[in-house]
Amino acid sequence: MLDRREFLAASAFAGGVWVLGQPGECRAEPVPSASQKWPRNYFLQGNFAPVSEEVTETELKVIGQVPKELHGVFVRNGPNPQFPPLRHYHWFEGDGMLHAVLLRDGKASYRNRWIRTEGWKEERQAGKALYPSFLDPLDGTNPPRFKNTANTSVLWHHGRLLALWEGGPPTEVRLPDLETVGLYTFGGKLKHPFTAHPKVDPVTGEVLCFGYNLVAKPYLQYSVIAPWGQIISTTAIDLPRPVMMHDFAVTANYTVFLDLPEVFSLERALRGQPVLKFEPDAGARIGILPRKADGTTIRWFTIPPCYVFHTLNAWEEGDEVVVVACRTKQFPQSVEFAPPSDGSAHPNPQDSEAVLYQWRCHLKTGKVVEGPLDDRGTEFPRVNERLLGRRTRFGYCGRSGSEMFDGLVKYDLVKQTHLVHGHGAGRFGGEGVFVPRPDAKAEDDGWLMTYVFDRNTGKSELVVVDCRDFAAPPVARILLPVRVPYGFHGIWVDLS
Repeated sequence: MLDRREFLAASAFAGGVWVLGQPGECRAEPVPSASQKWPRNYFLQGNFAPVSEEVTETELKVIGQVPKELHGVFVRNGPNPQFPPLRHYHWFEGDGMLHAVLLRDGKASYRNRWIRTEGWKEERQAGKALYPSFLDPLDGTNPPRFKNTANTSVLWHHGRLLALWEGGPPTEVRLPDLETVGLYTFGGKLKHPFTAHPKVDPVTGEVLCFGYNLVAKPYLQYSVIAPWGQIISTTAIDLPRPVMMHDFAVTANYTVFLDLPEVFSLERALRGQPVLKFEPDAGARIGILPRKADGTTIRWFTIPPCYVFHTLNAWEEGDEVVVVACRTKQFPQSVEFAPPSDGSAHPNPQDSEAVLYQWRCHLKTGKVVEGPLDDRGTEFPRVNERLLGRRTRFGYCGRSGSEMFDGLVKYDLVKQTHLVHGHGAGRFGGEGVFVPRPDAKAEDDGWLMTYVFDRNTGKSELVVVDCRDFAAPPVARILLPVRVPYGFHGIWVDLS
């Protein structure tokens, strides 16, 4: 819930009185990069390409009808570089930009804003890119500088909107105007990088988070944050080598870590090889830790080598901890951390598809039973987060297409069936965020929201899909005044 001051601000947003901007305004400063040449790179072309304007529009056209029950903001984060790169570029490196649609009384408004990190401001002042890519070769003399781009995800907790990037602390952004406040370190108590995928326990209101370090021990630290925003515990978890750990999972009583062999090596990078590389011989493990226990008590379960970017959910069944995630057999080549052979284009994202997969870790016997739940390529899994960490029947994923997701998939994990909502020919979307109906009586009583780009028209829209009539056309298509580039993760902030 918002306090009175926040609610009044949100009401002004909903009514079309934007704090900084008038209807239809493009609030961008002159863009110094407009005359600069952007390199040929897969992640700088088509709808991966950045946009250069910050737009405020308070009256959007709607095809269909926005459900009257929806009063809140859909906010999605993603990379949007403001300048051409110095040399190489990876999709994970662009400056963070938030795209937000406010829904109220069946009407819709839109605004987008860059997240004004210190690196963003430094480059804006210089009028050019200053930070290298992690794809650039190291010379072994001067250590490279990397900026916290705040470009991956967003968290709404204790009345704050936090933009997340897993290599550093969050960046606070004011809601509803999306103005950047600055780095947020929980009163100086945050002592490790902050995952882009924290978990909010729907029962306790706690936030569970972790941070991995690629250079120095401890390579993994884990924290619990109280509902009012205070870090109440932090513990180190011993790992034998530094690895990229993008996501994790929680149950009602346990926290689940994925120690997978995407291994960091500075020595390898100095030889001109990828700084991160999939090394299956290093092994893979699932770690299960009681929610607030010391990290030394973690219990590890050995599994075949694989990689997981995103978990769907986890829960307890008797003596088992069940983990469901989108799994690849190796680290996806489409986002590999190595310069492309021709120095320009990245491989097609369809080359290493993840599939929905399940592990059942038996706490008494130490055995793991695992296997796929589907054979279609899917990613960016989400659930009804009112049930996060508890057994869920339904899960939602993006269905892999030629350039992004060409549809959404609704999984029934009990019946082991699925339904597909296709976006249509030449239309590609992102992550589907579940928004529960305020008075919902069933787990799937709500909507999925996602941004969709129509390659036929070059335009973008926000689509609202009824999860109880999943294969039907969207109940609402909200036409946006600007193109929304493909991005990463979003949330729904309820203002009712």
